[in-house]
Amino acid sequence: MPDEYPLTHLLITGTEINYLFICPTKLWYSAHGVTMEQESEWVDLGRFLHERRYGNEEKEVQIGSIKIDFVRRGGIIEVHEVKLGRSMERAHEMQALYYLYYLKRLGITAKAVLNYPKLRETKELTLDGREREVEDAIREVERIKSLPAPPEPVKAGKCRKCAYYELCWV
Repeated sequence: MPDEYPLTHLLITGTEINYLFICPTKLWYSAHGVTMEQESEWVDLGRFLHERRYGNEEKEVQIGSIKIDFVRRGGIIEVHEVKLGRSMERAHEMQALYYLYYLKRLGITAKAVLNYPKLRETKELTLDGREREVEDAIREVERIKSLPAPPEPVKAGKCRKCAYYELCWV
């Protein structure tokens, strides 16, 4: 694997990767200290589901700049992300793949599991051959974070439920 991103340069978070695929404007605001998510009922619901459904798991495992919802150890380490639904599945997948990429840089082989407790579904992911895709996402997050102002928002149906709605559309 090329050493394009030595671990010392992987300072972005999984949330930033997630926001890249949800909304670059949201990514920029969050990265610049405008944190509206604490007020979001959707975030509260996600925390509630996480606590109730996965109460016995080793939760919120922090490794450097990443915070994994929970980890299961067995034959191979499983990193788990708990999500409400599949509407942002691409963002969920890329966040999980970033975690796998980060862990691989530490010499840890793992697989990711996306947990959708409301749907009673899971989805397993491996990094196999997707490193370049993750590196492209890292570069794009870094580019957006370095902008002097947020990128223009693109109005979509998901905007109505976004904690940043008023910053973009009011």
